[in-house]
Amino acid sequence: MSHNSKGQKKRLAKAHKQNHRVPTWVIMKSNREVVTHPKRRNWRRNDLKVK
Repeated sequence: MSHNSKGQKKRLAKAHKQNHRVPTWVIMKSNREVVTHPKRRNWRRNDLKVK
């Protein structure tokens, strides 16, 4: 992906930021009821629908 437009870069950055694990304090606070989140994405397996 060469020469990304500014908007596309911004959307890619947002997707990158969203792709983090659930914080440890949330796992502890929820007594391990919340461990994963459904929007987690793997860079190799899942395709991003970014325009």
